[in-house]
Amino acid sequence: MKSREVHLNEYLKGAPSASNYSVVEVDVPAPADGEVTVRNSYISVDPYMRGRMSGIKTYIDPFQIGAVMDGGAVGEVTASNFDGLEVGDHVMSMHGWREGYTKPGNSLMKIDTSILPAQAYLGVAGLTGMTAYVGLKRIINLQAGETLWMSAGAGAVGSVGAQFAKAMGATVIATAGGAEKCEYLKSIGVDHAIDYKATDNLADAIREVSPKGIDAYFENVGGPHFTAALETLTGRGRMAVCGMIHRYNDAEPSMIADNLTYIIGKSLKIEGFIVSDHMDIQGDFIKDLTEWMMAGKINPAETILEGIEKAPEAFTGLFEGKNTGKMLVKI
Repeated sequence: MKSREVHLNEYLKGAPSASNYSVVEVDVPAPADGEVTVRNSYISVDPYMRGRMSGIKTYIDPFQIGAVMDGGAVGEVTASNFDGLEVGDHVMSMHGWREGYTKPGNSLMKIDTSILPAQAYLGVAGLTGMTAYVGLKRIINLQAGETLWMSAGAGAVGSVGAQFAKAMGATVIATAGGAEKCEYLKSIGVDHAIDYKATDNLADAIREVSPKGIDAYFENVGGPHFTAALETLTGRGRMAVCGMIHRYNDAEPSMIADNLTYIIGKSLKIEGFIVSDHMDIQGDFIKDLTEWMMAGKINPAETILEGIEKAPEAFTGLFEGKNTGKMLVKI
């Protein structure tokens, strides 16, 4: 079996470009004892991968130069020497950025595609949905009747998080870039959709729809969004910091917000989190997600590019706002 895979050519400084990657064809070996061969059907590209392309170790190791990258993927078993998986089974893995692979069977998770399509396990039913759930439930502890501002509301985490918050009984303000994305936000039931590209003062735009301020903020963006959130959070407001995509491609260190004294005066709680540290509530997530989906409260969106050679383009598109919902590459 042949497989094309994406290799990293160099560590990035600034915005990613096509020259940072190479598409390489390799032979995939037959499975040895305890191994399976999988042909991927969808792979995920996610903002956190940008940090791994910088050559710096954070909570996860950087990608290696000249080697295939990895990330979330779902695929179908095509050959098996592992008792727990059979040909035709669908699995989820961290072996993305490639068309196929042979790996130990115990490193893969079998998924049920009779309930949800395979790619949903990379989105609403996977780490994307779990990230939104952890931020809302555990970090913010969102309560019915409260007002939440969801940044990057039309993105992967933001779009499902906004719907989760509505299902939890909150009033939801969501920001996104452009009229089309704001129309999408209205279609999924957010109470107030704000085009941040159409306002000179984001804090004033939030105050216009919520004069008393916001109880909670879900941070996906950083930069001016973070500054505006500090201004509009009420006393004892809470902020879950999931990502700061506005800052990921900075070639040089940037200035931080100059209104950090609000953290003291308003007794704010600001907590960053990594979803993998909170897998103990995965059972609660699955239970609530199932109930919400059966009640028709969740309508996930996907943006799909086709072909492994499109993976770099899909990744760059995350920083250019080209996705609505989860960005995926279909293999």
